[in-house]
Amino acid sequence: MTDIASALGALRIETPSWGYGDSGTRFGTFTQAARPRDVFERLDDAAEVARLTGSAPAVALHFPWDAVADLAQLRSHAEHVGLSIGAVNPNLFQDQDYRLGSVGNPDPRIRAKAVAHLLECVEIAHVLGSSAQSLWFADGTNYPGQDDLSARHERVAECLAELYAALPPEQELLLEYKLFEPAFYSTDVPDWGTALMLCERLGERARVLVDLGHHAFATNVEQIVALLAARGRLGGFHFNDRRYADDDLIVGSVNPFALFLIFCELTRERRLTIDQSHNIEDKVEAMVLSVVNLQEAYARALLIDRAALSEAQAAGDVLRGHEILLDAYRSDVRAPCAQFRERAGGAADPIAALRESGYSARMAELRK
Repeated sequence: MTDIASALGALRIETPSWGYGDSGTRFGTFTQAARPRDVFERLDDAAEVARLTGSAPAVALHFPWDAVADLAQLRSHAEHVGLSIGAVNPNLFQDQDYRLGSVGNPDPRIRAKAVAHLLECVEIAHVLGSSAQSLWFADGTNYPGQDDLSARHERVAECLAELYAALPPEQELLLEYKLFEPAFYSTDVPDWGTALMLCERLGERARVLVDLGHHAFATNVEQIVALLAARGRLGGFHFNDRRYADDDLIVGSVNPFALFLIFCELTRERRLTIDQSHNIEDKVEAMVLSVVNLQEAYARALLIDRAALSEAQAAGDVLRGHEILLDAYRSDVRAPCAQFRERAGGAADPIAALRESGYSARMAELRK
């Protein structure tokens, strides 16, 4: 019998600094009284999530959103509150110069500016002790004829090659893909195949990052995970959930079975990062619930009878193989997950503990 409470100790989840600040829709931003005012307070919130759950010891940062005058001070603060810095995420989509793209832009001046920011983030990661550059590009076109599609691909490849050549040995490049948005005719890195092609051109430390919200309806994401893992190119995940497109909802809130199936395909630990936009719910509560849902999905996957599953698959016993997965998925793992959190110094019921502690009210008063 799998000791879930012990096995959960291997689960390491990065929460995103951007998930703790105010967010909204394209129609407006919804403010919350307890919102952090800077990256140091975002780290404080992340530390509370880590304390309650026992599985979130790292924070992914976004630059220039998390820019500070003294990076050493930022690293020191993270360590002081018990956190390490996860992946560094360069921002190549907000600047007005990137209206027609960043690394895919037809203007060499703009591409040079984008590469300069990428190289700056390599140095930032070095100072902060981060081991990964996590890249997502909003690059693409809105209309047929706007640009040469194959030329754009080569521009992206050339810029990534310049970045990859500058990576120190301890850092890896994680390349994310997205089906559409904000470009609506073509996207420069639209799918896992394009991301894989680019990574294989770069080298062994370039891997694909899978965001669960970045696929067409009915895409078999767990098959993508299995194929990338078999090829040694699965770099990690941006976990969230969605009903329609890239909704950035709480992990496991819409399709928990799909989340379970992804963990079924993982044979070793990857970089697991939450990537959500909490528009109307309490930020820290939402992050805690996401971590809890990841813990439970992982725990259920640990209960799969792998030997019996292999036998059923070899025998062509279709329903038996399916039933074995369902048996694990239907298991109630809440008690051993709660036991793990208590062993780790957290809370059996972290949402209830968070509310009873009055953390949000205290932060609202402190951050006026």
